[in-house]
Amino acid sequence: MKILPDDLPNDIDSLKALLLEQSLLLGEKDSALAVKDNQLAEWASKYERILEQWRLAQQKQFGKGSEVSPGQGELFDESENDSQEDNADVETDSQTVSYSRTKPKRKPLPKDLPRETVVVDVAESDKTCACCQTPLHRIGEDTSEKLEFLPAQLKILETVRPKYACRQCEKTETKTTIKQAAIPPSIIPKGIATPSLLSQVITGKFQYSLPLYRQETMFKQYGIELSRQTMSDWMLKCSSALQPLYDRLHTILLEQPVIQGDETTLNVIKESRSNCYMWLYCTGRDGLDKQSPIPNIVLYDFQPTRSAQCAIDFLQGFDGYLNVDGYPAYESTKATLAGCWAHARRKFIEAEKGMPKGKAGKATVAINFIKKLYAIEALAKQKGTAEEIRQLRQEKASEILASYKNWLEKSAQQVPPKSLLGKAIQYNLNQWDKLTVYLTDGQINIDNNRAERAIKPFVIGRKNWLFANTGNGARSSAILYSIIETAKANGLIPYDYLVKLFEELPKRQAND
Repeated sequence: MKILPDDLPNDIDSLKALLLEQSLLLGEKDSALAVKDNQLAEWASKYERILEQWRLAQQKQFGKGSEVSPGQGELFDESENDSQEDNADVETDSQTVSYSRTKPKRKPLPKDLPRETVVVDVAESDKTCACCQTPLHRIGEDTSEKLEFLPAQLKILETVRPKYACRQCEKTETKTTIKQAAIPPSIIPKGIATPSLLSQVITGKFQYSLPLYRQETMFKQYGIELSRQTMSDWMLKCSSALQPLYDRLHTILLEQPVIQGDETTLNVIKESRSNCYMWLYCTGRDGLDKQSPIPNIVLYDFQPTRSAQCAIDFLQGFDGYLNVDGYPAYESTKATLAGCWAHARRKFIEAEKGMPKGKAGKATVAINFIKKLYAIEALAKQKGTAEEIRQLRQEKASEILASYKNWLEKSAQQVPPKSLLGKAIQYNLNQWDKLTVYLTDGQINIDNNRAERAIKPFVIGRKNWLFANTGNGARSSAILYSIIETAKANGLIPYDYLVKLFEELPKRQAND
């Protein structure tokens, strides 16, 4: 309603009252607008977070899973300045890569394999000259190699133990002594399984992720009825026989200065909690590093829960360095925790994937900082001793870490804390003390990828056999996985290693 000047009262008090009323109405209107603006801002923030999650889900479903980014080896490129950091788009450097294409060359077949020579010759009638009928003479030959596969063979080992008695005593004595050789010791007494068969079944499941029901079908092809229940019982007995070796490896593992740890879920049907956990602890490095004084050991530990007590019990007496992710259960142990830079980087990679396609920003800047740390680690691998690695890290990584932390603290004030980027920044700040522990000792890894790679065979196998039936079965699986993965980590062939163990262990038990 429009008010004309003539409609206003001439009384000053009335004018004051009217002005006060109008100001109150305007205040209520401004307050309502402010509430509305706040709601719109909150909805916009929620929309952006949902959009980030959607982009990340799309990337995980259809995009590449690798976390390796180009330019990993560029060590001392300066990161973007503050003005570039604040922009929504960050200009990225383009690189021109030149290379020479090499023609693929087939590797020679092993010389120690059995060989069968097949001669492909011309017919006898063609060994005369078509012009003058003179016999042809051999001037050379061409050879080629092909690889033939022979299916697995099964055979029966029949053990015969002759009995001996005295004929004279049979005639004159009331008691006759019979002599017979003792039964050869076996890993499964009175069982039909030989060390080679047990090794085949165990490596089939725990090395090549072949469930027992599939192995049951394979044996049927050879006319052997071997049920999965029987093979499962063999697994339990073999793991029981290997328990002393597992315990010895556990003792040696706890004596090492650095241990890597991780855990993953396991579905166990006949447990009170269907979602149980397989914990992993390992030492050493990937590959055979003869210069490293730390042995390569990989041990799995089945536990029904993910509580801190599980790690406390397994690591009892260990007070060295423990390379782990940010799971807080490890903080209850007596170990000094060393953080994982791969996890710290992964948070920013997820934030980068959640951004609109073609855009870059603070997540890219953080990844560039971490790339520099990994470039230093590439140089550290060329060093001989742990002290040389420590000195290199102190000289080159300390300055980068200081700049990176300043950038994190500044960015934390500029980014919404509930966004993927905000969570990544906060994770890095919360884990900072643990992330910088690796500077203090050259034996500590920059990340926990050693444990993640060691637990991967179990995760792959779980996709095939899906679950464990009982807790005892899961514990036996932990022992068998440990023996196989430790053998692989030390350059051994698990099948041959298990055959040797199953041949020697019964002999030692018999001598004891």
